Parts: sequence; structure tokens; C-alpha cells
Amino acid sequence: MAIETINPTTGERLKSFDPWNEQQIETALAAAAAATHAWQASSFAERAQLFKNAAAELRRDIGRYAGLITLEMGKVTKEARAEIEKCAQACEFYAAHAQNFLRAENIASDAGLSYVAYLPLGTVLAVMPWNFPFWQVFRFAAPSLMAGNTAVLKHASNVPQCALAIEEIFLKAGFPRGVFGTLMISAAQTEKIIADSRIHAVTLTGSESAGRKIAAAAGAHLKKTVLELGGSDAFIVLADADLELAANIGVTARFLNAGQSCIAAKRFILTPSIAEAFLEIFKRKTRALKMGNPAHADTELGPLARADLREQLHKQVTDSVAAGAKLILDGGPHAGPGFFYAPSIIDNVQPGMRAYAEELFGPVAIILRAKDEADAIRLANDNRYGLGASVWTRDVENGERVARRIQSGSSFVNGLVKSDPRLPFGGIKASGYGRELSTHGIREFVNTKTIWIK
Repeated sequence: MAIETINPTTGERLKSFDPWNEQQIETALAAAAAATHAWQASSFAERAQLFKNAAAELRRDIGRYAGLITLEMGKVTKEARAEIEKCAQACEFYAAHAQNFLRAENIASDAGLSYVAYLPLGTVLAVMPWNFPFWQVFRFAAPSLMAGNTAVLKHASNVPQCALAIEEIFLKAGFPRGVFGTLMISAAQTEKIIADSRIHAVTLTGSESAGRKIAAAAGAHLKKTVLELGGSDAFIVLADADLELAANIGVTARFLNAGQSCIAAKRFILTPSIAEAFLEIFKRKTRALKMGNPAHADTELGPLARADLREQLHKQVTDSVAAGAKLILDGGPHAGPGFFYAPSIIDNVQPGMRAYAEELFGPVAIILRAKDEADAIRLANDNRYGLGASVWTRDVENGERVARRIQSGSSFVNGLVKSDPRLPFGGIKASGYGRELSTHGIREFVNTKTIWIK
């Protein structure tokens, strides 16, 4: 099966790549293995300089890299450029802080000297998705490579030119060949690579089903894994919230990247006294979104990335409506070329409906009506996922109490849920395990090693 670029704005097939054969895969894995020893022996200062070079390269050609994102998965230009800038910031963050994050820790014991060292594992295989095709790669690569690991990338099959461009960035920045490599392989070829003794750990961002397969394959070979498997984030609006602010951020939180984000607000949980007022503002702001060609500067909502994703989303919506949910903003598949889906809002969502239980990966907002604050927390936690959540209230102390009770990897009070290199990122429950970013992220793929000297 070919690895293809299909423009989601037009549906046009633009470029096709044949998956690599066994010899091509062997060449890439051998290059990573050959580069590993020298890379581990390099200093933090040497690695940091190369990441500073990578940040400069990302910014130097930001228009081309952002253009590839727009071309292959339909992200609007403003958001695509912001994604490239965020990658550059992550490179600079780990260049500045990796050495301190991995500094040896002296521990008093019965030894003359005992300490914990954080040493690289070897080569990390990254299986990455299409929705943030640059950021999610750099999110793993910056800490992993700064820790002294090498890496190979199996990217999503619909963003092959982004995948090749990322390898090009590392080479242009001066990284030795083999330290980071892109594998042009299909999903069916991934399990065999996980089994290869030259792969020491695996990180995946993707669907729950993909996570189960990757974890099983890695577990069979005792390889460390980090999994980020999406979410159905709660957006809780309490009775004393600033409704204009909450609705304004809520529109961004739900419809950024055409709703194709793991940490997008997906379930809007409203307390009774503010529900109608919030919805009035939220619907008005949602209707005002400009959908169109993502390459145009004023477009706010681009297409979904693939035709099958649009079909799946619409089936989730229609099945939920058939079960009794109510469309209060009826968008749906847009007539004409491309994979556009107009923003939609579903009210009266109840247990047993697909919209209640599943992640809706696209521009559809789900409304859940809570009886009170306690019921809002119950609804937030009555979900198989646990990635992010946000709470909206003027009482910040109470907001913090509510945030702590939500079962998620992160909870934001009066703010848009987002990833930040300074803070750990990841989920619980069916959203996966392990953490990326911050000190916690760089320590996922190291050997936490005790050194004891008498």
C-alpha cells in the first residue's frame, strides 16, 4: 500500500511513495546503531548547539515547513506557523535545560559514594500521528536526543513529506547521520521493527487501538513504552464563570486544528444556572468561524485530514442523534471538493450514545447538562479517557479543588488546555501512560542507574 500525500482541501492525490523494502529498513537501522555510541559520548554542550541550529533552521524556512503541514493535513496557515515556532522553542528549551534535568543525584547510603545517574537507553522508535505532524515529533525528539538517545521515526502515512522534511532539518542542523532517521514504512511493518534488538524503546501518539497493538508488541520484547492515546477532554463551566471568556476560549479549545487535537475540549459540561446563557454565546461565536481554504490567511477552520475521518465523525453524530441527542448547530459534511465538515453542536447527550462514550475527533462540540458542581465532576470522570480538562470559575480556589478531583493528566483553571515544554504532558486511563516534556519527559527514556562506590 502506497504512502500518499492527498490534499484534504481538494481531495487531489499529489505524491506517492512506496514503502521501504527490507534492505532499506536494514540500512536505516544499521545507521542508527552505528551512530549511537558516538552520540552517547558527545557532550551536552555539543548536542545543545545542534538543537539551537535546528531551531534556527525551523524559523529560517518556516513558510515551507508550515506549508507542508497545510498541504498534507489541512491545518490553517496561522496554526501551522505556530506549530513550527513551538518546535523551535522546544529545541531551545531542552538545549538550555537537559544537562540540569539529567544531572546525577548524590544519595546518602552505606557506600563511600552513591548516586543516581541518568544514562541513555539507545535507539527510540517513534510512531507519530498526522494532526500535529512536526510538533509531536519534536516533542519526543528534543528530550530523547538531548538525553543521548538516537531515534527513528515511523510517521503517519498521510504526511510523508513532513516526515522527510523533519529528517532534513536535523541533517541541515549538523546532526550526524543516523542520529535521527525517518523510516518510510507502513503500519504493518512496524511490529517487526519493534522486535529488532537495535530498538530499545518505543513512543506512540495515536489512537487507543494503535496503542494497544504497540504496547503488546513492545511488551513481548520487554521494550519500554510511552503512550499518548487521545482524549475526550471536559470543559466545565461553573455557575460563577465569566461566560464571555469561557465561550470565547471554548470555541478555540474545540475548533483549533478543525477539532483534530487530543487535548481539544470535547465535552462541555454546563451547570444549570448558566447553561442557556453560555450556549447562546458559544453558538454565536461558533457560527462566526470562517471555514475555507487553509492556505488563506483569514481562514479559521480548514478541512479534516482524510475522507474516512470525516465519514467516521459523521456516523458518530448521526448515530447519537438517532439515539435522542439534539443538533442545536447542524453543520456536517460540506458539499464540494475536499474533506470539510462544518462546525456542529450536539445537546441532550446521554449515557449509551456514541457521542457520550467516544472521542469525536473533529469540529463537533458535545453538551452535557450537570445538576450541580458535584454532578459536573461526576460527568467529567464518567469517561474512559483522561488526558486534559479545564474548569471555568471566578472562584479560583474552588476551581483548583475541582481541578484536582478530575481524573486527567492535566487540569487547567480558566485556561486553554495546552502542552508546554516546561510542564509534563500525558494521560491516564485509556489516554495512555508515561509523560512527555519537562524533567519528567526527558527521564522516560533513560536508564535510572545506581552507582555505589566503597
